[in-house]
Amino acid sequence: MSPGLWYMAAAALAFSAMSALVKVASATLPTGQIVAARAAVTLLLSAAMVARLRRRAGVSPWGTRRLGLVARGGFGFFALGCYYWSIGRLPLAEATMIQQSAPIWGAILAWLLLAEPVSRSTAIALGLGMVGVALVAQPSGHGAAPVAVVVAIVGAVASAAALVTVRQLAPDEHPLVIVFYFPLVATPLAALWAAPAWIAPSPREWLVLLGVGVTTQLAQVCMTYGLAREPAARAMAVGYLQVAFAVAWGLAGFGEAPTPTTWLGAGAIVAGTAVMSVASARRRATAAAPRR
Repeated sequence: MSPGLWYMAAAALAFSAMSALVKVASATLPTGQIVAARAAVTLLLSAAMVARLRRRAGVSPWGTRRLGLVARGGFGFFALGCYYWSIGRLPLAEATMIQQSAPIWGAILAWLLLAEPVSRSTAIALGLGMVGVALVAQPSGHGAAPVAVVVAIVGAVASAAALVTVRQLAPDEHPLVIVFYFPLVATPLAALWAAPAWIAPSPREWLVLLGVGVTTQLAQVCMTYGLAREPAARAMAVGYLQVAFAVAWGLAGFGEAPTPTTWLGAGAIVAGTAVMSVASARRRATAAAPRR
């Protein structure tokens, strides 16, 4: 396996470990406090990165399209809050599978907001994704499932909105500036959310919260390196290992065994996103091919 694919596999493992740590923390700490801790760690690391960028390249960390950057941070905060809340109330694999549907929702938002055409392959991917979400969303026998499933889906849609916003900002903003604005916006919002129900963490809980932030940053770095070294379709295909890792964490750490229906839904979501990734890669290759 090439180095780029190893990076993507490492990113999938780190993201799944982050989700497992969030589930551990959710047993004793409020969701807002977990989000605040993750955002604060990411803010410190991102601030160091943009400070270095400013010294070396003279790029302002504040960007130029600040309203769009703030909107991206707001969408990211909302998506993260929904995802973390659902992790505490759904089996880890189910929450992860629903979150993996974000690219499907992104295609819908791009069609609605950016008037991007829907190709045949995209339509097939959307159909598979919707079927997959419907299958995963079947009640699992735990009381909070219906509300938690809805919150997880809303989080996936918000994540898609953040991705669409990033696409609009990318031509004008440095990638590190876009990354920096997420914790810059999320940290104060999460602090306001966490303050009313703040619980003083134990030393063990502090370690878990630190682990959430560190594994997230590690995952993002590995994913960046992986995407830089491999075609997007191949890289994202390896990224689906996150679902397999989530199943393993759920079984080993929480005694959660996915049902056959959940497996079918996961397959449909992965297939739909894979169809979309391959079609997108082919379009880019065709556009980049020299004309005769």
